[in-house]
Amino acid sequence: MKMLINRTVRIFVAFVMAFCLVSAVRAEYLIGTDDVVQVKIYGYDDLTTSMRVSENGRIVFPLIGEVEVGGQTEFEAARKITQLLAKGGFIQDANVTVTVFEYKNQQVSVLGQIKAPGIYVLKSKTTLVDMIAMAGGLAELGDNRVIITRLINGKPVKLEVDLRAALESPEHSEKIFIERGDVIYIPKAPVFYIYGEVQHSGSFHLEPNMTVAQALSLGGGLTPRGTLRGIVVERRDVNNASKTIDVELSDKVLKDDVIVVDERLF
Repeated sequence: MKMLINRTVRIFVAFVMAFCLVSAVRAEYLIGTDDVVQVKIYGYDDLTTSMRVSENGRIVFPLIGEVEVGGQTEFEAARKITQLLAKGGFIQDANVTVTVFEYKNQQVSVLGQIKAPGIYVLKSKTTLVDMIAMAGGLAELGDNRVIITRLINGKPVKLEVDLRAALESPEHSEKIFIERGDVIYIPKAPVFYIYGEVQHSGSFHLEPNMTVAQALSLGGGLTPRGTLRGIVVERRDVNNASKTIDVELSDKVLKDDVIVVDERLF
């Protein structure tokens, strides 16, 4: 019996904590243009109304007419309606609740090499790292470089963020907040290619300052017939012309390099 009571208490506490967390998140959301809100007054079911917020941030509610709710939280909007109902002599001490049913104002687009690209809605203060997590994280070929396109003073501005640096520095990542209307784009990471006598040929993610030796390790190393002598790289120059270069194991690998490992003669 005692164990049952303790379990019931734990479940109740967990429920209360979850409810408080959800309430806290919802309370931070600021109502905006095109959001759909529902206004309810306890004991006055006939006054329950759902409406879309106009371009000037207003709704029309029975008895009191236009009410400006744009830029306010659900709690603040409910308090304003309560005050207007009392001021107009309609309902004193009304128990008003305002709930956002459709979030249209705080949309953000996440595109590119992400596991779940699409349009997301900001329901609270959200960082770039939070947004990437909401979209399922980077795809296999996603770059650590993130490009955010944002309207500043009516003009599109591109902001570039090093996601790896943000993840390695929590203090830095907490300062990168996403705003409504942002377009987050994750480009394809730079790659290189390995062919010839290696265990696993194909394309691989190019890390900064990667050497030929490190690249070969990603390919699983050489086959028994492979040789470290005569490894070449096929590389394109600024004119997009292909040229073959002899390389050492310590040489740096560049984007789109094709590493070719030759077969030993005997």
